[in-house]
Amino acid sequence: MNTSSDETQQTVDGPRMTGSQALLESFLIEGVDTLFGYPGGAIIPVYDALYDYRDRLRHILVRHEQGAVHAAQGYARVSGRVGVCLVTSGPGATNTVTGLADALMDSTPLVLVTGQVGSELLGTDAFQETNFVGITQAVTKWNCQVKRTEDIPAAMAKAFYVARSGRPGPVVVDITKDAQCGTAPFHYEKVTSIRSYVPVPEPDPECIEEAARLIDSARRPLVMVGQGVLLGNAESALRAFLEKSGMPVASTLLGLSAVPTDDPQYVGMLGMHGNYGPNIRNRECDLIVAIGMRFDDRVTGSPKHFGEHAKVIHLEIDPAEIGKIIPADVPVAGDVRETLPMLTRLIHRRDHSDWIAGFRACDRIEEERVIRPALHPAGGRIHMGEAVAAVARAYENDAVVVTDVGQQQMFAARYFGFRRTRSLVTSGGLGTMGFGLPAAIGAKLGAPDRDVVLFVGDGGLQMTIQELGTIFQSRVPVKIVLLNNAFLGMVRQWQELFYDSRYSFTELTNPDFGMIARANGLSYRCVERREELNDAVAEMKASEGASLLEVRVERQENVFPMVPAGAPVSEIRFE
Repeated sequence: MNTSSDETQQTVDGPRMTGSQALLESFLIEGVDTLFGYPGGAIIPVYDALYDYRDRLRHILVRHEQGAVHAAQGYARVSGRVGVCLVTSGPGATNTVTGLADALMDSTPLVLVTGQVGSELLGTDAFQETNFVGITQAVTKWNCQVKRTEDIPAAMAKAFYVARSGRPGPVVVDITKDAQCGTAPFHYEKVTSIRSYVPVPEPDPECIEEAARLIDSARRPLVMVGQGVLLGNAESALRAFLEKSGMPVASTLLGLSAVPTDDPQYVGMLGMHGNYGPNIRNRECDLIVAIGMRFDDRVTGSPKHFGEHAKVIHLEIDPAEIGKIIPADVPVAGDVRETLPMLTRLIHRRDHSDWIAGFRACDRIEEERVIRPALHPAGGRIHMGEAVAAVARAYENDAVVVTDVGQQQMFAARYFGFRRTRSLVTSGGLGTMGFGLPAAIGAKLGAPDRDVVLFVGDGGLQMTIQELGTIFQSRVPVKIVLLNNAFLGMVRQWQELFYDSRYSFTELTNPDFGMIARANGLSYRCVERREELNDAVAEMKASEGASLLEVRVERQENVFPMVPAGAPVSEIRFE
């Protein structure tokens, strides 16, 4: 194969090969090393070709196509690379739609390749045919269908460029079976630009200057950090900005770990179940500097009351997000890894220690009213916060934390500290139950040198519990902490608080998780007594392979603080 001298292999010409081989060669040129997938009739040619690439491409056989996408998400989130999935047509393809929607809302770079019936059968309602391009237009950043063998390399080059550039997202490439089987000369040219597609807006110097002026004059500012900092690899730029500005910083759920939680300027998590300080002092701010976040409703509560006395500077790569929820006085469109240093150079060094001290006073109130009762309950069953804190101590707050969705998600976000970047993998925008288990598999494969701990509830675990088989077959050493309260806990909490404790179909009769775990080759332990918890966590951590620790927790525990949906964040509740 002839390759240009450019180390990044911008252009590659090779011999005549099948479309399936061309697809796999495209993966290799784009730096792919891991595929998550499930074979089927319309993708068999690719799987046949993959047989000869087993030494270069690791394939993880999931148990359900939704699991393939969530696993690829976990892989992408911790590695910073594009996650790749491979599935068949019809139901195989449609099973991925939830994962695609999740990846789009959380800006996760993915390339999903789906097999499709032969081009001569398109539109005939052939066996396992679906109009997957039409189905996924609303849940992808870009999608296309390839009907000719010679078009596969160009489609893949564009797919990877679109998925990873600008604001990342999922891409679908649907390839007909005859395109997979046909032959053509292999030519691959990496895509570096697309006419009319501007992934990164050019920063406006006047907006940067105006933002710097507002920062220098602010007396009660607050920086709000979102996942955009992580996606843009802008953590060091953020650190320099915070050190010079002296401003306190809070994080969205997906922004957690962009700033170490023990940083002296860090004041907590924003939002519905966030910390008291950044929520209650929102109305006191005279300036909000939002960096790589989209002002989700779980963060803002009632938008008209959010930061109502503050000027707003919004640094964001996607211009469509600026002003969509909260009006920006100074919009700063661009890559935050570029715009933050520009801003840092212009601002003057400031000391906001007195203002930060007010957040610490809020911390003490929250410690007394919420944290101490959650972590040191008077009696009864183990509480979720206790279990999370025990795991955090055992790992010294240095692990990749993966969560499912629900109460355990919020307890994990609140009580597990983060020392390193890219240390939280969770479903934010879509809130997908069942996300956690396959995402943990992908996270461990994407960061094999790090400990990966999954916090999952009994409801969420059962939504994708078949992926325990993937752990068994692929020997993925994830540690699973099952917080079992025999309820759909978050829904039950809302039923208690807002629906007169009418627990309509939220109580679960669960199987024997120990039998299921052992049947899938996991070590297992169940604890109900508080005095056994630390020993059980240590045993889980010390185990060599995958392990499931089931903690039978208080059945009707609630997550607090809590901002009721649609209420001003200042109306945060402790009970």
